[in-house]
Amino acid sequence: MAKSYHRPKTLLPQQTHYCPGCGHGIAHRLLAEIIEERGMRSRTIGVAPVGCAVIAYDYLDIDMSEAAHGRTPAVATGIKRASPDKFVFTYQGDGDLAAIGTCELIHAANRGENFTIVFINNAVYGMTNGQMAPTTLVNMKTSTTPQGRNPLTEGCPIRVCELLATLERTAFLARTTVTSPKRVRETKRLLERAFDTQEQKKGFGLVEILSPCTTYWRMSPVEAMEFIETEMVKTFPLGIVKDWSVENP
Repeated sequence: MAKSYHRPKTLLPQQTHYCPGCGHGIAHRLLAEIIEERGMRSRTIGVAPVGCAVIAYDYLDIDMSEAAHGRTPAVATGIKRASPDKFVFTYQGDGDLAAIGTCELIHAANRGENFTIVFINNAVYGMTNGQMAPTTLVNMKTSTTPQGRNPLTEGCPIRVCELLATLERTAFLARTTVTSPKRVRETKRLLERAFDTQEQKKGFGLVEILSPCTTYWRMSPVEAMEFIETEMVKTFPLGIVKDWSVENP
């Protein structure tokens, strides 16, 4: 009987520490597939920061570097400039990327650094007990906004892709999710496009993946996936936000 599924060797046979229904495992699988299919395992370097994303090095059989909270793009910049022949990507959550790491993110993007960011957006701080993140939706309850996020006092969610699209040196920006097999396939396609952007030396690329946090959303896995499709995409529309290669053929 032919196998329809196999675990990529780049994905280590480790028991996951993620909560049931979390999207990180899907993202890991897609990254492992792409790295392996392209035969780039030996020259890929990942950078992971503090947060749920930090344990990525336990699951991906590639060279990894850990960065201080928010400093991931700065570390990736140093690695890529020192070893321009390597494929370098960061794997970041919304608290790390859009809060403490806003400065590093914007300036790396503004310089057009030639690396790739995989941005997991679950609209909450997942590792530190569910505080409000920059991407938390209006009226969404968190441990620090128990009555729901109020835009008058806490501001509105930051749309990272749209923000970075205003910078001239960004090359590829896209938003996707992992809520269904169709969405997962689309996410893989967009990650491959972002990988191509770096391989072709076109500059800075980022793929934002809307991902469920069942624990701090206080939802079942099914409810969390439905919430993304019915509510989260209203604030964070899916699709390619910027593709420099299309605009500059």
